[in-house]
Amino acid sequence: MIRYTVLALVSVNILFNVLGQLLLKTGMNRLGNFQLSLNALIPVFIRAFFNPYILLGLGCYVTGFLIWLIVLAKAEVSYAYPLISVGYVLTAVMGWWLLGENVTWIRISGILITCVGVIIISQS
Repeated sequence: MIRYTVLALVSVNILFNVLGQLLLKTGMNRLGNFQLSLNALIPVFIRAFFNPYILLGLGCYVTGFLIWLIVLAKAEVSYAYPLISVGYVLTAVMGWWLLGENVTWIRISGILITCVGVIIISQS
């Protein structure tokens, strides 16, 4: 029973992390283009701090982190941590679907390899 509970908690953690990543990306897209210099980054960080998408994204990360602490208390890290790679798959798919990002065949191949690895680990 605890294995299924851990899998459920890892799944919720993954969803919060994926949502957080998409919100952070959306927030940064809304900030617009900026130069990569120390003088330019400080105002960008200030604007980012007040961006609602970025604040929601950070909230998702904090929530996922708290859930992850529970997972670590109940499961072996060598089992639980590789399962998080499902988040990479979901983030790539959602980035393509929601943000219109370019997902090449090389990326799709990597995603499929990741899926096979997660399936193998989840069977242990």
